[in-house]
Order: sequence, then structure tokens, then C-alpha cells
Amino acid sequence: MASPATGTPSDQVMLPPGFHDLYEQYSDAVFRAALRVTGNPADAEDVLQTVFLKLLDSRLPLDPIRSPEPYLRRAATNASIDLLRKRSSQAETAIEEARDYGGREADLLEKERVRRALAKLAQEDAELFVLCYLEGYSYDELAEQFGIAKGTVASRLYRIREELQKSFRR
Repeated sequence: MASPATGTPSDQVMLPPGFHDLYEQYSDAVFRAALRVTGNPADAEDVLQTVFLKLLDSRLPLDPIRSPEPYLRRAATNASIDLLRKRSSQAETAIEEARDYGGREADLLEKERVRRALAKLAQEDAELFVLCYLEGYSYDELAEQFGIAKGTVASRLYRIREELQKSFRR
């Protein structure tokens, strides 16, 4: 709120040094990551705000040598999956009719089926799947981020795909 006498904000929030630059540099990447998972610009905006507010609240020191982008994209993926879980637990809608539609409606319903299936996976499995197939991370990058062997990444992704296929057959 602006002070009437000075026209300046009376309740200014003090941002940590470099936070504004961090937001300016990486907000688009966070938004795009969230949009790929949620499929909804409004939800992606919510995720964007969530990620940067959590970063602000945690006051995590980011290593200036390493790019914070992988951390922020992973945070966006997690927040998006959490949002999908919350949405799917709040309202279930029938999407089996997708096979009866043609064109754009079928595509939208199929994407919603994928989102719902992702919401049912374990958090780390959903995150691994999204980072690989939606964000385009390589098996090597995922192995480093998750602290596991490259072969473990491959076998987990295989198991996750199998689990998703089973849920689609139901």
C-alpha cells in the first residue's frame, strides 16, 4: 500500500540480493516446465509463484558456479505433480469417453488421462518420468540429479512406463 504523503510503498518486502535477477532469468523456464506438466497456463502460473515463494521462504543459498535452472525446473515439476494430485483427489471426472471423440477433444482428454495417471504414481517416479519425457533430461543427467546409476534410471523408467500402460488399459 502506498503512503499518501510520499507515494512509496509502506509494506515493502526486502528481497535477498540477486533474487529479482534469478526470477527474471529463470521464471520462463519454470513456467514452461509447469505448463508441460499441468497443461494449463493458470496452473502453471500458480506453480511459478509456489516455486519462487518457497525459494524465498527457504532462503536457500544457490551455488553461483552451478546453474540453478535444473533445481528450479525440478521444483516446478514437483509442484506441478502436487497440484495434479490435489486436483485429481478433489474431483473425479469420467474420461473414458475420450475414445468416442475425435480430434482436439480426444487429445485433451488423453492428456488429462496422462496427468491423472502421473498423479497416482509415487512422487519420485512421477518426477523422474516428467523430467525425462517432458523436460528432455538425459539418463546421465537424471542419474546425477537423483544420485543413482544410469542403469537404475533406465530400469525405473521402464517400470514406470509399464505402470502407466496398465493404468491406461483399465
